Amino acid sequence: MKITRTITVDTPPSAVYAYLSDFTTSDQWDPGTIDTTLVEGDGAVGSTYHNRSVFRGNETELTYVTMDLQEDRLVVMRGENRTVIVQDTMSIRPGPGGVGTELVYEADFTFKGLVKLATPFLRGPLTKLGDEAEEALNRELPRL
Repeated sequence: MKITRTITVDTPPSAVYAYLSDFTTSDQWDPGTIDTTLVEGDGAVGSTYHNRSVFRGNETELTYVTMDLQEDRLVVMRGENRTVIVQDTMSIRPGPGGVGTELVYEADFTFKGLVKLATPFLRGPLTKLGDEAEEALNRELPRL
């Protein structure tokens, strides 16, 4: 199940990239995140993060790994626990007319085990999560 949102802000791509590539900021823009801490690495590809989140009232923990970074263009993070794999892909490009930034945020969820059977019932809550992430990014990115 994939959720895609496009956010356009006046903030330069370099600032958006710097903010999103530091995944410890996810507690500011990811509505489910309680906190994210860097566990291993320096933020470069291969770095590992511990993420505590709440989804549908249940607290969960995920291990995220930085999969790809392309300066001012792309941030790809992969999170996993026993019930889900989520890949966050954040594509960054200059905004319309070369002003600001257009961010395409994609969260691709693959559920595992028994939770996989509930996937059709999770569309609504995941759509809401995407809407809330879009709101938070529209609030946070212009502050950079």
